[in-house]
Amino acid sequence: MRFQTPLVPGVLIRRYKRFLADVTLVDGQEVTAHCANPGSMMGLAEPGMRVWLEPNDDPKKKLKFRWRLVEHTGGHFTGVDTGVPNRMLRAALEAREVPGLTDFSSLRAEVRYGENSRIDFLLTGQDKRDTYVEVKSVTLSRQTGLAEFPDSVTARGTKHLQELSNMVQQGHRAVMLYLVQRTDCDRMTLARDIDPTYVAAWTDAASSGVETLALDCRITPEAIRLGKPIPMIAPGVK
Repeated sequence: MRFQTPLVPGVLIRRYKRFLADVTLVDGQEVTAHCANPGSMMGLAEPGMRVWLEPNDDPKKKLKFRWRLVEHTGGHFTGVDTGVPNRMLRAALEAREVPGLTDFSSLRAEVRYGENSRIDFLLTGQDKRDTYVEVKSVTLSRQTGLAEFPDSVTARGTKHLQELSNMVQQGHRAVMLYLVQRTDCDRMTLARDIDPTYVAAWTDAASSGVETLALDCRITPEAIRLGKPIPMIAPGVK
């Protein structure tokens, strides 16, 4: 997924009210950017961090910048926009580029299922089991090379795992897909210390037949592109 307009670098002043961030651009101008990330953004919102914003000239938008990336030491990047994964993965699914998720004839997004839930993607095909695909954006890393999910307690995420387990029990296929939006990680795990309830739900889901797929990304200030599968390390295993 290419960014619609060239990104501009800056330095983060502060992130506040979850969806707002003040940034100093390289020319010294201070601007407020939309932060499309409702999570804690642990380790990604410290004042002084180098960030990349996407400007826009849409008269309907109050804020003229959208926070897209954090740049780390060594030229690594993290994508902070949680709207990116589903858009990127839809294109990759339609192009049959997601490993293990290529054999289907119909793709629908945001389909109602379970107890008042919506699945990110439902893949169907003649004489095939329905495949329910839930997507999570992974941006936390507290150990070199290791991505972690979640970065805060997520009751919604726990519910999604339980819903996927129910789909498997009904004879369908279910996949929990973690998209690691970091270029400095080559494996991922679950953060038991942050949300043990979520980890327990994942363990139960895996035991019931829910599949797990972790994919990394190739990120530059020009684009975010789907990468390759990376190992998923069971929680508690080093």
